[in-house]
Amino acid sequence: MRFWKKKWAIAALAVAGIVGFSFTSPAERYFEIAKNLDIFASLFKEVNALYVDEVNPNKAIRTGIDAMLESLDPYTNFISEDEVEDFRTLNTGQYGGIGAVTRPIGKRTVVTMVYENYPAYKSGLRIGDEILKINGLELARLTAEEANHIMRGQVGTPVNLTIKRTGVDKPMELEFKREKIKISNVPYFGMLAPDMGYIRLTEFTPDAGKEVRNALISLKEKGAKYLVLDLRGNLGGLLHEAVNICNLFIPKGKKVVDTKGKVEENNITYETLNAPVDLDIPVAVLINRSSASASEIVAGTLQDYDRGVILGERSFGKGLVQVPRLLSYNSQVKITTAKYYTPTGRCIQVLDYTHRREDGSVASIPDSLKKEFRTTRGRKVYDGGGIEPDIAIPVTEDATITKVVYLNGFIFDYATGYAHQHPTLPEPRTFSLTDKEYADFVSWMKPKDYSFQSPVETELEELIAEATKEKSYPELKSNIEQIQAKLKDLRKNELLNHKDAIKALLEREIASRYYFERGAVEATFKYDKEIKAAMDVLRNQPEYKRILKI
Repeated sequence: MRFWKKKWAIAALAVAGIVGFSFTSPAERYFEIAKNLDIFASLFKEVNALYVDEVNPNKAIRTGIDAMLESLDPYTNFISEDEVEDFRTLNTGQYGGIGAVTRPIGKRTVVTMVYENYPAYKSGLRIGDEILKINGLELARLTAEEANHIMRGQVGTPVNLTIKRTGVDKPMELEFKREKIKISNVPYFGMLAPDMGYIRLTEFTPDAGKEVRNALISLKEKGAKYLVLDLRGNLGGLLHEAVNICNLFIPKGKKVVDTKGKVEENNITYETLNAPVDLDIPVAVLINRSSASASEIVAGTLQDYDRGVILGERSFGKGLVQVPRLLSYNSQVKITTAKYYTPTGRCIQVLDYTHRREDGSVASIPDSLKKEFRTTRGRKVYDGGGIEPDIAIPVTEDATITKVVYLNGFIFDYATGYAHQHPTLPEPRTFSLTDKEYADFVSWMKPKDYSFQSPVETELEELIAEATKEKSYPELKSNIEQIQAKLKDLRKNELLNHKDAIKALLEREIASRYYFERGAVEATFKYDKEIKAAMDVLRNQPEYKRILKI
């Protein structure tokens, strides 16, 4: 029983540390806190003593903690001692490892990216390799968590991989020495044209501002007179790094963001602290539905000051700030402590977690409650709905066949085979599969099993079931069979009907085999309609100035 009491004490301390933040006035709620913790402890003891099967205290208490925090918002989370290292990696972009990214495809684990100048690259690991063993342990016998734990470790310690490589008959043994791996916030920057710079920012971990600054200065030295800042898919990160990035384009002493919470110390105004790099270079910022948090601070601030044109989709709409707090036994809790507000005063939070429906679901903030704000030059912007782009560019959703060939690894495997057969490749910007090469891919796919049910086929099945239930199927049968026959014909040619989208994925995957991250990025430029739109508006300065009311 001492074991159970110890486990309960750990959980009670964690719960007590978290619950204290969930009440409006903790000083007035001590009795309620003590009472409910006592009830919880009594309940758990009874369940532990009397439940028909053994109760795992860690699992049971964790379920209770997660359910409690989930009732607040998705971003307030408990981080156990076992999860702290992964949490630290997310926040710092640093870990002890070899510098490679893997992905499961079926029962295989394959290398999808190798970072240049890190141990994986220097010791010969390559994209397309399949990992069979880690330190002699068969990967198939390990969970993803166990494999990740073995791969990462103390800097300077060795790790051994057994891999299978296309074109090599026997498995290969590779030895690595772990190094401090720093994931770059800017995986790519370069020139889209002789006068057009491009920066892709994917993280807001430490040094994000410095990396963007260095990239901007380098691009200007190369002749950049315009800049495309790509925040698509950037889920955010450290708030102060968003401030640092805004500071590159707006003067010192300008407000970037306010944070406001119920605790006075969380009410903070963040202003730019340094001299900017360039106040005049025309900027186009790309966002999409996955641009969140710190990405929205950057886009929203530049929009509020009319400092750049925002293009793409409406952003995610996360206007909440989280702060980690240490708990007992090396655990932590990440708590939403404030909302943030752009310079005009708007909070772009989309979902209202405070006022839930009766069933507990969360609603978007209704249009009737959204407020109008004005940018520096008087343009209308609104709160409560993410960052609305100045130029909306609808995104074409991938067809089911495109998703299937990618997720099932067919694109990946074909690219690996292609790279084995072609020792060299043209520069990724100019590389393009010929019609014959794409026809070779279609032929290669013929014996593959990539059966799937499209949304149309699913809906048709539901129609048949409903028509049968309503006894109207006999009258509709001939029409339904015609549709089924047409769908069957379309299925035969789907790889050709969606050639452009699949070809783009193939070229990106193939280019990464030769040029790594740079290849993966540059191979997509010719297909990227958002980048093209950004370049067009930057070159059309009368239109650029009209949008910003300059």
